[in-house]
Amino acid sequence: MKIHPDTKIGTVFLTVSDFGRSLPYYQHNIGLKLHRQERDMAYLGAGGRDLLALRELPTAARPQRTTGLYHFAILVPSRLELALTLKHLIDTETRIGGASDHLVSEALYLSDPDGNGIEIYRDRPRNEWSIINGRIEMDTQPFNVESVLGELHSRNHTWNGLHVDTTIGHIHLHVSHLPEAEAFYTQVLGFDLITRYGPSAAFVSAGGYHHHIGLNTWAGVGAPAPPPGAVGLNWYEILLPDEVALMATAVRLQNAHIPTEQREDGLFFRDPAQNGILLRRI
Repeated sequence: MKIHPDTKIGTVFLTVSDFGRSLPYYQHNIGLKLHRQERDMAYLGAGGRDLLALRELPTAARPQRTTGLYHFAILVPSRLELALTLKHLIDTETRIGGASDHLVSEALYLSDPDGNGIEIYRDRPRNEWSIINGRIEMDTQPFNVESVLGELHSRNHTWNGLHVDTTIGHIHLHVSHLPEAEAFYTQVLGFDLITRYGPSAAFVSAGGYHHHIGLNTWAGVGAPAPPPGAVGLNWYEILLPDEVALMATAVRLQNAHIPTEQREDGLFFRDPAQNGILLRRI
C-alpha cells in the first residue's frame, strides 16, 4: 500500500536554547511571522498554518554525531519569491552556508543560532523535471545568483517577509542505518523511493514529488539518538488529506508493530532512528 499521493510535510517542532536569539532570527532574517507565543513555545509561519514550532530550553545543548535534523526546507511559491528572499538575506548580512541548483529546484542553505539546518528553495515546474529511466533526475550544481536576482529587474517589489503561500516542502534527517530507515519509510509508511545518493543517502516522496523526506547517515552509521532536552528536532508532522488515508497508514504501523501514541492532535510514533513523527490530517 502506498501513502496517499497528496501527503505533505507539516509543522516542524524544534528545541532551541534562547528565544532572545532565535525569534529575531526567524522573524527578521528568515521572514517568518510570529503567530503566537505561549510561555516556552512559539509558533511561526507565513500567515497561514504554522510552519515551525520552537520550544525554548535554556539548558539545551547541541550534541554531535547523532540522529535528528539535517535540515528542514521552506518552500517558497516562485522564483521571484526566492529572489526577494535572497536579496533580503544579502541586505541583512545573514550568513548563507551554501546554495545549489538541484535541477528540480534552486536552494539556499542556512543555520539558525543553535545550528539547526534550514533550506529555503523554490521548485521548478514539474514539466521541466528530467526523468531518466523512470527516475527524477536530481543533482548538485552551482547556484546562479545573478540569474535569480535578475527576477527583480524592472519590478517594484519590497520585502514583506515570506509569501503567505510558503510551506514546508520537505525535511532531511540524520538516521542510524540507511537500509533500515529506507525500509521503514517505503514499506511501512508507503512513500516511494525516488533516488539514492551513493550508499549514504536516500530520498522518498508521495505523489511523484522529488522528495518529501531525505535520509542520510552523514552523522555516522549507527549514530545514536540525541539525549532528551537537546537542541534540534522534537518531531515533525506528516499530513494526510483525509481520515481514510490516516487510518490506512495507522493500520500499516500497527501491522508492523510500531509503537504509537494517540495524542489530541494526531498519532505519534518514531522512526527506527528515533526521529519523532506526528501523523495527522491536513
